[in-house]
Amino acid sequence: MRIVTLPGVFRPISDTWLLAGALRPLAPGACVLDACTGSGALAISAALAGAREVTAVDVSRRAVLTACINAWLNGVVVCTRRSDLFSRLPAQRYDVIVSNPPYVPDPSSDHLPARGPQRAWDAGRDGRIILDHLIAEAPRHLRPGGTLLVVHSEICGIEATLKALRAACLDPGVVARHRGPLGPLMRERSDHLRARGTLAPSQIEEDVVVIAGALPPADPPAGAMSAAGARAGPGP
Repeated sequence: MRIVTLPGVFRPISDTWLLAGALRPLAPGACVLDACTGSGALAISAALAGAREVTAVDVSRRAVLTACINAWLNGVVVCTRRSDLFSRLPAQRYDVIVSNPPYVPDPSSDHLPARGPQRAWDAGRDGRIILDHLIAEAPRHLRPGGTLLVVHSEICGIEATLKALRAACLDPGVVARHRGPLGPLMRERSDHLRARGTLAPSQIEEDVVVIAGALPPADPPAGAMSAAGARAGPGP
């Protein structure tokens, strides 16, 4: 895959590729949304994996343009839109929503940055502002049986994500995990993370996890009978 990034757009790193691996294989004809697309790498991965329709959204104009350029460079069709998660999307539902949202805890603010490259990583003091909003809103944009896939560091709270998915009526599970050294931003903020109790005093590594939340399939209409049940005669 060929990826270029305009100034101010975060170049994909290992967490993106971990999530891209969990995205495959896709069901034939899947309709996919890449929220917080950044460079568009996940949207392009979905298109290359056989998705019938791929939409990529980001709040950053430069990210949307970057995703458009990268789709062209890789010879795939991706619909790109500027949107704060689902705010400017129509009522369309998706088979898969995939997202590598900003999830780095910001020691200086409980709010998201309004501008600048830090929008690609800062997500409030606990790193969960966008993640929690995404999980809460996703069920309304998933087709029955559809799946939300997100990636983040254990420092943001794996159990908190599983709990939030359950609260959103999504069936949760960790589907991929990689352990490695703390990233540069996490190292820079280690004092803040230790003060919050999310980083142990001697901890120098972190798990990055891909977590799935599946929306249950649609229930059959009330009173519907299976073909086998319709054919069966009275019991003994």
